[in-house]
Amino acid sequence: MAIARYPSFVIDCPDAGALAGFYAALLGWNIKAEDGWTEIRPDDGSNCISFQQVDDYRAPEWPGQTVPQQMHLDLVVADLDEGEKEAIKLGATKADTQPGTTFRVFLDPAGHPFCLCSD
Repeated sequence: MAIARYPSFVIDCPDAGALAGFYAALLGWNIKAEDGWTEIRPDDGSNCISFQQVDDYRAPEWPGQTVPQQMHLDLVVADLDEGEKEAIKLGATKADTQPGTTFRVFLDPAGHPFCLCSD
């Protein structure tokens, strides 16, 4: 029997509002902001990603492990080329290392790796 429900991811970053805005635009979700903490959710409220502002934030280094990525998001898109164009327009950077063909690795504006996936 589950003892918890409605998990959400919390991502540390240097500017919670800015990074939440990036992912809200990427996913088409709504933003709710408080001091140093911002959440995004779809219209039905079924999911949540939270962003926590951290002093002295250090971005992960990918693919290296000097500062490990610790976690990343995989986001499914209908078309990788179109998804790439939109993600870059929103502020993502395509990573130099691309280890697969059914997904593409990007860095969000705070340097966290995330993937756009075809399945």
